[in-house]
Amino acid sequence: MSDVLATLPLSAVRVFEAAARLGSFTRAAEELGMTQAAVSWQIKSLESRLGQSLFRRLPREVVLTPAGERLSRAATDAMSLLRTALSDLTETGKGVLAVTTLFTFANQWLSPRLGGFQLAHPDLALRLDTNPSLLDLAGGGLDLGVRAGDGRWPGLESTWLMPSIQTPLLAPALLERLGGLDSPSDLATAPRIGTDSEWAQWFGALGLGSGERRTRFTADTQIAEVASALSGQGVALANPILFARELADGRLVQPFETVVETSPGYWVAYPTERRRTPKIALFRDWLLAEAAADPAVQAYAAARPK
Repeated sequence: MSDVLATLPLSAVRVFEAAARLGSFTRAAEELGMTQAAVSWQIKSLESRLGQSLFRRLPREVVLTPAGERLSRAATDAMSLLRTALSDLTETGKGVLAVTTLFTFANQWLSPRLGGFQLAHPDLALRLDTNPSLLDLAGGGLDLGVRAGDGRWPGLESTWLMPSIQTPLLAPALLERLGGLDSPSDLATAPRIGTDSEWAQWFGALGLGSGERRTRFTADTQIAEVASALSGQGVALANPILFARELADGRLVQPFETVVETSPGYWVAYPTERRRTPKIALFRDWLLAEAAADPAVQAYAAARPK
């Protein structure tokens, strides 16, 4: 078998992979820029070398034989690995790195730090996408994503970045109007921003009921809800890591230390087969270093369940 493998022409394997994937000699020829006769000849040559039929030729289609099915899976994996290896070898680190993430994370944590990365790597331009869905990183023109979740996404390798947590935040002026907040139960009658289910989760973590519905405003982004809190309209549930600047300069107050984990964390995710691509590895390592240097991240990461 090793002698057969050593003599198999890569061109024939490439043609077979395309024909098996597309289920057609004609469409394989169109994709590869060959004639249909050339595709048929390459596959016949491969079958002759292997001593087995790989396709059943029907009047209007071709169908893989059991042997063809086995070889098809291996050929697809092999061609994918080869394309990735060639990409890695020719990758210079220059060009465009397309990153997808969440709007609040991008605005509150990532964007203020990007200047340092771009100064250190001026030949690598960044394109930031804030679509709320985890887009197709394999075929959607995107290189890397930062998302909240459990870190388990098919076809992606993920590295934990920071906690995904929430706690009540409000403006000092509102805190004064409320006469202070001595205990979490005082929030049951405070004007609240965010969904009732999120508030019920936070109160439930403390063993408390959320009281009557006091929600005044909800939005599809955390940054919009916190903007409302900054103007004194209510108490918002938000991630204190992402709003560390507002807390540090006194524009927001965190009345209680208790936080609720909304998911297992924020993760850096990228296609498994591209984990060694230089520009992806470069940005991933930079993100991890930035998170490790952020006191707010480390303060809450230290309490993360192992």
